[in-house]
Amino acid sequence: MSVAEPRRIVLFRHAKADWPQVTDHERPLADRGRKEAAEAGRRLTDTGLSLDLALCSTATRTRETWKLAVQEFPHRPKTVYEERIYEASPGELIALLNETPDDAQNVVLVGHNPGIQGLADILAGSAEGDARDRMSGRGFPAAAFAVLSFSGSWKALEPGVATLLEYWAPSD
Repeated sequence: MSVAEPRRIVLFRHAKADWPQVTDHERPLADRGRKEAAEAGRRLTDTGLSLDLALCSTATRTRETWKLAVQEFPHRPKTVYEERIYEASPGELIALLNETPDDAQNVVLVGHNPGIQGLADILAGSAEGDARDRMSGRGFPAAAFAVLSFSGSWKALEPGVATLLEYWAPSD
C-alpha cells in the first residue's frame, strides 16, 4: 500500500471493569462491560473499516474487551498484545504507533485512559461534523472509540496531523 493513501487509527478504551481484590492490571470486565464491548464491536463493524492490526494492552480488561469486540468483525486483524500500552502517556502511544509497519493501513489501539483520550485530543488537528464536540462533551467513557485519519507513514504520525472522523460512546 502507498503511504499516500489515508490511514485510519481507532482509539478504543476498554469497557467497564469490575473492582475485585486483584491488582489493577488483572481487573476483569464487569457484566455491563462485557455487553458494551460487544456493542462497541458492532458499532466498529458498522463503520465499514477493515482493520489490519490490533495493538492491545496486556491488562485483563483490555484483552477481554478486544476478544468480545472482535467477535463482531467479519475479518479479524492480526492482534499484538503490547505491555507498553498499559499506563502509557499520549507521547508513549505515539512512539508505539510510529513503530507500526507501513503495510498496516488501519490500526486499532485498545487501551486505557487518560492515555487514549489524551492521544485522541493531541492527534486530531481537525474533525468532521460534530465528532469533536461530542468527544469533548462526553470525554472518553469506558468502551468509547474514536476513528482518526491521516496521510503518510506511521513514522510521520505526530500531534495535529489527523482528522477525527467518528466518535462513539455507549448511550450515544
